[in-house]
Amino acid sequence: MHLRDKVIAIIAEQAVLDVSDVTMDSTLQSLGIDSLGLVEAIFAIEEAFDISIPFNANDPAQSGFDMTSVAAIVHAVEGLVAQKAA
Repeated sequence: MHLRDKVIAIIAEQAVLDVSDVTMDSTLQSLGIDSLGLVEAIFAIEEAFDISIPFNANDPAQSGFDMTSVAAIVHAVEGLVAQKAA
């Protein structure tokens, strides 16, 4: 499974949607993911890829992790995975 597909699967699971309902242009808000779902998705992504996501649940906007869309999340995870491999 490609990284993108795995991230989409994790997000779909948190949104209780089919993977086919999650597009790269989707936002977490448009998928109905609330703050608790967001935290659960972050934990699941960290576990799946053995990475640490710079996320502050108290101030998500200041976390430095772009969560504006599924594509942004995929891109950010790709960067973290690449950093870990380096």
